[in-house]
Amino acid sequence: MSVAGLTDEQLYAGFIRAGRRRTDPSLLEREEEQAQLRQVVAALGEGRPAVVSVTGRPGFGHNALVRWTARLAQERSVRVLRVTGSLAERDLRHGAVAQLLTPLGEVAERPLRLLRGRREPDGLPGLPELLHTTRRTPTLVTVEDAQWLDAASLDWLQALVRRLSSDIPLALLIGRTGLDPHGPAWLADAAPAARLTRHLVVRPLSPRAVAGLAEQICGTPCDEGFAAAATEASHGSPAILHAALHCFTEAGHRPTADRVPQLRALVTGIIGDRVGRALRGLSDEATAVLRALAVSGDLLDFALNCSLAGLRTVRESRLRAALQVAGFTTPDGSYERIRLPVARERILEDTPAAERAALHARAAHLAYRAVADDEDIARLLLQAPPIGEPWAVHALCGSFGAALRRGDFARAITYLTRALDEPQDPLQRAHLSLDLAGAESVTAPEAGDRRLTTLIQTPGGGEPWSQLRVRALDMVLARGDDSWGRRAATRALATAHGSERDDLVALYWYASETGPETTDVPVPGVPTLPEHPLAPAQAGIRAWQLAVRGRDRARVAELARRALEAGTAAPVMPRLVAAKALWLTDAASEAEDHLAAIVTELRRRNSPPTLARALVLSAELHVRGSRLDAAERAVDDAERAQPAASWHPLAAPHLMAIRAFIALETRRGDEARALLDTPMPPGTVYGVRWSYLLYARARVAADEGRWAEAFELFKESGRWLLRQQWANPIVLPWRSMAARACLHLGDREQAQRLIREELSLARQWGAPSATGLALLCAGSLDHREPPAGASPHPPRELPTRLAYAEVLAALATEEVTKGDRPTAARLLTELSRFTVTQADSRLAERVRRLTARLDGPATPDDDAAPEEWAALSPAERQTAELARRGLRNREIAEQLGVSRRTVELRLSSTYKKLGITSRRELPVRSRPTERDVTDVV
Repeated sequence: MSVAGLTDEQLYAGFIRAGRRRTDPSLLEREEEQAQLRQVVAALGEGRPAVVSVTGRPGFGHNALVRWTARLAQERSVRVLRVTGSLAERDLRHGAVAQLLTPLGEVAERPLRLLRGRREPDGLPGLPELLHTTRRTPTLVTVEDAQWLDAASLDWLQALVRRLSSDIPLALLIGRTGLDPHGPAWLADAAPAARLTRHLVVRPLSPRAVAGLAEQICGTPCDEGFAAAATEASHGSPAILHAALHCFTEAGHRPTADRVPQLRALVTGIIGDRVGRALRGLSDEATAVLRALAVSGDLLDFALNCSLAGLRTVRESRLRAALQVAGFTTPDGSYERIRLPVARERILEDTPAAERAALHARAAHLAYRAVADDEDIARLLLQAPPIGEPWAVHALCGSFGAALRRGDFARAITYLTRALDEPQDPLQRAHLSLDLAGAESVTAPEAGDRRLTTLIQTPGGGEPWSQLRVRALDMVLARGDDSWGRRAATRALATAHGSERDDLVALYWYASETGPETTDVPVPGVPTLPEHPLAPAQAGIRAWQLAVRGRDRARVAELARRALEAGTAAPVMPRLVAAKALWLTDAASEAEDHLAAIVTELRRRNSPPTLARALVLSAELHVRGSRLDAAERAVDDAERAQPAASWHPLAAPHLMAIRAFIALETRRGDEARALLDTPMPPGTVYGVRWSYLLYARARVAADEGRWAEAFELFKESGRWLLRQQWANPIVLPWRSMAARACLHLGDREQAQRLIREELSLARQWGAPSATGLALLCAGSLDHREPPAGASPHPPRELPTRLAYAEVLAALATEEVTKGDRPTAARLLTELSRFTVTQADSRLAERVRRLTARLDGPATPDDDAAPEEWAALSPAERQTAELARRGLRNREIAEQLGVSRRTVELRLSSTYKKLGITSRRELPVRSRPTERDVTDVV
């Protein structure tokens, strides 16, 4: 099979059918035209003359209407004289007149001899004879394909029209390709009387008519979808539809929607075959202009296309008319548009390759001079040989940036690859290669990595080359391949000097800090990072090292600011970790301002890997600050810059974890679970970012009440962080979350140990947000209200607003459930000072529920709790109490911030332990004996 299930023989048969079919197809949707033509024939029988033009696009059946009228006239004993224009005889003088006169016999012998003689005849031979015989015999003169008539025959027919009067029973019926609502121009020049003339324009078939035609040819009912597709593909042309449908039926297909691809293949081939035959009939000038139009598309007007075709002195109106008559183009002001994409493709196929390339080059130059859009110029340059002009590189680079911004990475790569074909200096070529490697990181990561390796190893002196090598290594690390980045930095350091060496040292230690093989011992040739570095990049990395270890907060802030204030003078990745380090010191607004500036810079730079990493960091900080709308926008932008499937295995877990956190906090638990259940690429588990994914999975498990699994996942997340020596609890508060799981599992001693450890580390770090959050968690564990000073800053200024608010919500939930309304009210008052940007978030809904319960009537307290309640876990007691109060499972789930499935599992376990079968048998109200520790992001 060759195309869409059709053999070459079947396709060929369809093309031959389209070219050789001589029998007229059924005249569908031509009732209005047929009615007018019947009137003409009837009037002719009564001795009244007429002039009728029938026009339409090629294949629309205007000539078929002419032939139908001729048959009708013959049936009514009207003499019919036929003329057919042809491409082969368009230069034969009086060729059409000779066709017209030949059937007249002896009367026309002398005029025919004059017309066929060597000399130009005087007057209008044969016209008097025709008019004389017509007075006795009503006559219908039909002209098919009048667009191909020679000029002398047109003059003769004009004279005939001028001589028509009411006493001459002759009707002239002209069929012509084109859309002429007022008839052919030569007929208008003849100025026939208005009462004698009619102009009919044949329209394309509607889907309804196409459905009827398909049913008639195929013998089975036609789908609406098939009819609509057939109408669109054929442009409503009866001739093309007849040929295609006959071939379609012979191939054994039925007119159903699932067979549309086969029909499209046939229609495309038939149109292409017609285009090929029509091309052979064009003049050299018309062919040259048509090729220029096919190359330039809609960029150049007709005059510029004539210039592109190399025509200096040409009658534009004549060329435009010829192309329109042949059915190739339609006029659009000063432009000509090729009607069908198939025709454009066939024209380009028939153009020799060398000529086609030269046309594209000249068209690009004309488009540049006409101030066309960069991408329009670039599309022409893709098919042209190297131009050797600076504007070509500029247009291709501009188009690369535009394609990259809209996410069309394949097209962006194509533009920049073509730009590299242009002659340019080595440094400019290297910068283009760097941009190309960034785009290839999305569609062809291995090719991009090879290109970056070449750039890092490229020799070259001077500051520009040094900056280029550093940027290349920076992009490698942005991709996430820290192991390879370390090795590349080690090799590059062997020949580096000055600021380049300082930056390479910083990037080496960045890779060491985040890569799978963490070590504080440098390899030979790599110096240790200074304790107080002056180089901005090294200051950023040192700030991050201290921050994740939870040491010397003041120096972290100082070093981070040094790195960030250097701006573009420092590589991107050290500035990103410096921004996060500064954020961890509680200088959140300042850090986020610097991060926003970096994102803006990277958007201009067209570097997908580094932009994506900056946006994911921005999303993480927005999540921590409870700005969930902004977080979702940032992570969406990150995936537009670098789709998730193209992230390096060592970097992908961070993206997936942030996505899951956002879904979880916006009450889309199923989406979070699906994200975290997605198989990760090999090698994912070897980087420090794997701990983020483990933490997110633990959060989902805790949300669903799978506390044993959650505990193990929180602990495993912590092990990965500690393996990297990341002890600061503000990086990921896995200890307090593991403590919560311990409480639900009944291991209070382990929970206390974890909370005490987190509080000690938070105090060592000294950031108010970290200390306040740890104190709050410790207070909840020891059955105390939040201690005074747990939040030394106003809550809206805390960078960890979401975590702090979640702890308060958990405490308020317990106090409301216990019935301690004053304490619950104080907690809700403090909680109301927090800002949550999504009104439908899990936290916002939880606060609304608590407020409603607090404002409702009090339930009489009952301190007597049955002994069976002691067998329940804290979560089961809390769930059972809410069920006893009459809340439905959905309301309980929203109140507690868990899934409905979790509520069902807790109640099922409760019923079993209490020996009951439904919530109506639950004992009187009881107080849970343990408190919840918060959900922490």
